Amino acid sequence: MTSINKVTVAYGDGIGPEIMDATLRILDAAGAALEYDVIEIGEKVYKAGHESGISAESWEKIRTNKIFLKAPITTPQGGGFKSLNVTIRKSLGLFANVRPTRAYPPYVASHFPHMDLVVVRENEEDLYAGIEHQQTNEVVQTLKLISRPGSEKIIRYAFEYAKAYGRRKVTCMTKDNIMKHSDGLFHKVFNEVATEYPDIEADHWIIDIGSAVVAQRPESLDVVVTLNLYGDIISDIAAEVAGSVGLGGSSNVGMNHAMFEAIHGSAPSIAGQNIANPSGLLNGAVMMLVEIGKTDIAEKIQNAWLKTLEDGIHTRDIYRTQRSNELVGTKEFADAVIARLGERPAKLRAVKYNEDVHITVKLSEQPRKRKELVGVDVFIDWEGEDRNPETLGKTLETISNDKLYLKVISNRGVLVYPNGLPETFNSDHWRCRFSAREGITLDNKDILILLGTIQEMGFDFIKTEHLYDFDGERGYSLSQGE
Repeated sequence: MTSINKVTVAYGDGIGPEIMDATLRILDAAGAALEYDVIEIGEKVYKAGHESGISAESWEKIRTNKIFLKAPITTPQGGGFKSLNVTIRKSLGLFANVRPTRAYPPYVASHFPHMDLVVVRENEEDLYAGIEHQQTNEVVQTLKLISRPGSEKIIRYAFEYAKAYGRRKVTCMTKDNIMKHSDGLFHKVFNEVATEYPDIEADHWIIDIGSAVVAQRPESLDVVVTLNLYGDIISDIAAEVAGSVGLGGSSNVGMNHAMFEAIHGSAPSIAGQNIANPSGLLNGAVMMLVEIGKTDIAEKIQNAWLKTLEDGIHTRDIYRTQRSNELVGTKEFADAVIARLGERPAKLRAVKYNEDVHITVKLSEQPRKRKELVGVDVFIDWEGEDRNPETLGKTLETISNDKLYLKVISNRGVLVYPNGLPETFNSDHWRCRFSAREGITLDNKDILILLGTIQEMGFDFIKTEHLYDFDGERGYSLSQGE
């Protein structure tokens, strides 16, 4: 994406217009020589009738220009409005969300003066697919979707990023001790890809203790690659323990398009008061300049920004009487950075970028596995006789046939029949697992016959999930206690 001089710009909502104005003034003063194709997105567009928060004309500009610098926006509460950030990332294939976090002691307060961590977050899959259903009066579900290509793309990007920026280690974080198939796939692909980068150390943490490490020992980490939800959480933890969420910028990078932004929100409570810190969006813009090959301008701006911090010129969020020299507003902070263009920090580590740090990934070819249908989970909305699983189980056993039999019933993932515990709480949402009898080959017709019988018995089945083996390996989870 080099040699790009025209970028799409959105001023956003809340503090967005203020920090975007400050950022663009700095870019222009530094000689970025960019043309800005301005669009309107966010709250006003939502309320004008565009449920996605963006018009077709604005979409076309983003797609044509390929590079998008976006201020924070506000998504209206309720009404079924979808997150525009998620829509843009997924629609344009922006699979990598990169969030660098560095401490700037003693000028910005931090308990971890040597912290220099990059979170590489998968950006298209996981729970952020936003596929949700209410299935009974008591139970809703969200689908967590993880693919091998999606996992491989982000993991390869993390290792290529580490190689391009001279990083020493890549750490994977998952919860595969519980989600053995979804998070387990991500961890498995990580282990496979890591073997191709023998010069880069690779390790893995379970996400709960990994989050604690981010909060308490972030200096032990270098590059972290993780799934969408986890990455969203730990990148904010990292930014906060480094000193301020307001300093963090991020890139959202795909094969052909990229979006750059601050990691914080629109902060409407302080909008229009000239007190917001523009640093997050400015750092996102610096990442944009590196992506489009203007590394000299990126260095000039980043080093001037570091010199501004070092000189104690601080906005309200990071101002401390014992280490700051001057409390300034949004506009004045931008003026201070502009006045220092061409200068370098004396104590903070100055920035130096390689001329070409653009990262590309290529997926490996994977043979298709033999898929065999071995059963079906039928989910039933049932209150029945005091929600007694024995009653439900004995009734469903009567509809077992020469191909399928009732193997187990679980409730919220816990085995309740046969031999369940009376202490287990039961909702109105039951997973009834029917397995193929030994030596039987199933097809969808067998499932339809079973469902027809369940319907005839008056049960309300609300969902089914086919059970498959892949090359003889089980492709579904067992119930807790099964």
